[in-house]
Amino acid sequence: MLTTIKIYTSDLEIGMFVSALDRSWLDTPFVIQGFRIETQDQIEKLREYCDYVLVDSRKSRQAESTLQRKVRKDRKRVAIAGIFHGRDLAPYRDDSNFEDEHPRAEAALEILVEDLWQVFEQVSDGGRIRAAQLKRSVEPLIGSVSRNPDACLWITRLKHHDEYSYQKALSAAIWAVSLGRELGLPRRDLRSLAMGAMLMDVGKLRIDQTVLRANRRLSTDEELAMRQHVEHGREILQESGILNQDVIDMVSHHHERCDGSGYPAGLRGDEIPAVARVAGIIDTYGSLTSDRAYAPAMSPSGAIKTLYEMRDIKFQAELVEAFIKAIGVYPAGTLVELSSGEVGVVVAESRTRRLKPKVMLLLDDGKQPMLQPRVIDLQEAADNDEPLLIRRSLEPGAYSIDLADVSIPGM
Repeated sequence: MLTTIKIYTSDLEIGMFVSALDRSWLDTPFVIQGFRIETQDQIEKLREYCDYVLVDSRKSRQAESTLQRKVRKDRKRVAIAGIFHGRDLAPYRDDSNFEDEHPRAEAALEILVEDLWQVFEQVSDGGRIRAAQLKRSVEPLIGSVSRNPDACLWITRLKHHDEYSYQKALSAAIWAVSLGRELGLPRRDLRSLAMGAMLMDVGKLRIDQTVLRANRRLSTDEELAMRQHVEHGREILQESGILNQDVIDMVSHHHERCDGSGYPAGLRGDEIPAVARVAGIIDTYGSLTSDRAYAPAMSPSGAIKTLYEMRDIKFQAELVEAFIKAIGVYPAGTLVELSSGEVGVVVAESRTRRLKPKVMLLLDDGKQPMLQPRVIDLQEAADNDEPLLIRRSLEPGAYSIDLADVSIPGM
């Protein structure tokens, strides 16, 4: 009978006894070498430092049969260069800080919002996409995210997104470029990712609006009609003379899934173009963090957890992990409660300690509004000489906080 079982950190539960890590204990903050998981914070810490751990079935509260159901069949890891064959990958570095980049990000998004609105209006009226105009408009966004993605990621979370509007397309472009930056893709590929992300759902402009905005679950026939937006999108690209293969692949295959459960072709794994695998992650994250007829919006961190649990099931693990690195375990706009009892909103992630982002405090430990909200860096902050930590993430709108009313002091 096996006494230790290899379990990925995405599958850990309170009550499991961790007997070994996938790396030296000295490379982690865990003082005790071998412990039973008692809190969600311990799980999050393990996920930050490890891909998998060894769990002792004799010392865990779960039955061995329960633990065995958590075992996954290993898949050989693939380097990012192997996923994006023939592309010149190179790491990016932050060339500006959040405060300096914020006004430039606002200016870049203002330009793009206006032009994107015009594009959607033109297509709605039966016209074509002016690809050259969109390419020019997206350049300031790419420049801002390349220098430092935090400002754009913060601004996009302040918007009230209409599920089928140009604003959702704008958010998708920001997430896609941020992920492309994390992957080290060259600027021309970042442009393709932005274009593809913005146009993924352009075919929905040809879907019956009563179906599109139905405030209920769709019938089988309506669902089939909705799925036609992929084909409509391909037609719009063709009519507009857009020949960029990455853009075409993202529009055509962003609903395909690695396990073959997607549509329209039921492609599996590497059959799905790499950029379309990226698009699927972006599209799903956008849907999870938006209000839907059948489910309220998840918190950004909740959506991240859901994506993480879909690794190597619906989405390629390497790309999911890169996306989490790109936007953070607690993405910008996540409402959080700290160990001090104070409540705030995540403003920007830490590139080195992803559980310690910058947070703007909004409520005191009595959950009353602060007279002067302030931004703190959890890498440096403390509460009574104890490190200040995120106790838990909160659902959107918790304590009646409306992010649309939130502004960073001094900006």
